[in-house]
Amino acid sequence: MEGNPSGEQALDAYRERADRFQAELDERFYLHFGGIEPELGLEPIYKRYSDLITLEQAHRLGELVDDDPRRRELWRFACEGYLGGVRRAEDERIAELEVGLTADLDGEQIAFRMLRPEIANSADRHRRERLELLRNDLVACELNPLLLQARRSLQAAVRELGSDTYLDLYERFGFALEPLSRQCRSFLAETESLYERSLERLLAARLGLTLAEIARWDMPRLLRANDWDGAFPAGRMLSELKALLAGLGIDLAGQKNVEIDLKQRPNKSPRAFCAPIEIPGRVVLVIKPIGGPDDWRALLHEAGHTEHFAHTDAKLPFEDRRLGDNAVTEGWAYLFEHLIGSTAWLGRMLDATSAESLAWETAVHTLFFARRYCAKLLYELELHSDGDPGAMAPRYVELLRSATLIEPSASDFLADVDEYFYCRSYVRAWAFEAQVRSYLRDRFGSNWFERRDAGELLRELWSQGQRLTADEIVHELDGSRLDLGVLAAELRETLDSP
Repeated sequence: MEGNPSGEQALDAYRERADRFQAELDERFYLHFGGIEPELGLEPIYKRYSDLITLEQAHRLGELVDDDPRRRELWRFACEGYLGGVRRAEDERIAELEVGLTADLDGEQIAFRMLRPEIANSADRHRRERLELLRNDLVACELNPLLLQARRSLQAAVRELGSDTYLDLYERFGFALEPLSRQCRSFLAETESLYERSLERLLAARLGLTLAEIARWDMPRLLRANDWDGAFPAGRMLSELKALLAGLGIDLAGQKNVEIDLKQRPNKSPRAFCAPIEIPGRVVLVIKPIGGPDDWRALLHEAGHTEHFAHTDAKLPFEDRRLGDNAVTEGWAYLFEHLIGSTAWLGRMLDATSAESLAWETAVHTLFFARRYCAKLLYELELHSDGDPGAMAPRYVELLRSATLIEPSASDFLADVDEYFYCRSYVRAWAFEAQVRSYLRDRFGSNWFERRDAGELLRELWSQGQRLTADEIVHELDGSRLDLGVLAAELRETLDSP
């Protein structure tokens, strides 16, 4: 990045190549997880763009950071690219294994990636248990050796980047992890009794189980909420999405930059996902419709990502289109997903009593995941401190069990980790979504999703990509600060209702 006094010309060149690098990676993820190509095939891409993510490049960008948040994002991109390169061989092998691994249940061969859906869709509790134990064995024996090797490689790589620990590196990136961990602890304490009585009530109604009887293989079935399947058929998913967007003034069919992949392929991910290959030029929404409220939630969540990326201003720099605070795009995704918990929106498909019942269940669903991710963040803060990652299974079990009241599998202590502290984005996104939705309701009414002026506001916010943080957007809207307490208060109001 020499030859320019300010370095801006070199930074612009870096931005352009980084954008191409990310676009090619996102396309490969689409091709692989969309079931089109069996191999993830990242090696050629990393080789073509290896100059972007060398250790030397990361150090050079680190020297240019100063107080400029955009430059800090470029530095983080280079560091994460370097870390990704360090563990690339393990990631490739894990992806290949996940495609090829199968579980043998009395002669029935079940693909590894279909085990979770099979557990959720099985009404036979004994079958759920056996499938879960088979999955745990595959994770422990096949995936964990690679995951542990990758984790130890990352520890060494972080030191090469000039930080003592992974945690220290992300603090340098500006991730305020300690203040967020305090909010997480407060949220867990504040919602503990609410969660316990709500979960017990839902268990009794849905599965006929008590808290003393529930096991981890029951939770996917509980959250699957199969009793509601009749109201949420697979064949209606796309038409309802089109109707939702039309209410906001968006013509999905007319969005030439949005592709909907509905094709059935054996190795296609069973859950919807969004591949922002070009932002905003080519955004792919990948769906393998199964039906049921859980599948609809996944579709709506990924549609939120899709619309955010598809409306991002193409003139924004790379950092504001592809990097920045991921709590923002996750928040927009949760804004759409939460419609499954809105009595106003559910009125399109259910009578008033049923809509209130499902909205209550959805609040339990949200509380479970919010508590789980608060515990995951606390766990990852310890995992990424200076210690042996191979010894963290007991702590993982302790923290997750305390938060969810369900014994997790110790084998997931490495598999259940969101790389680059992405769990931070989810936790902050729940707070962001609750506060944005409250603002939309106050300004446009409970049917905000049918208001074109609400759609205009959303498109204006989406157009900014991730130029602003979730904190800054909330402050711009109503002058408040990002606060998990808002989510806690909203959940208490819903869950304590008769």
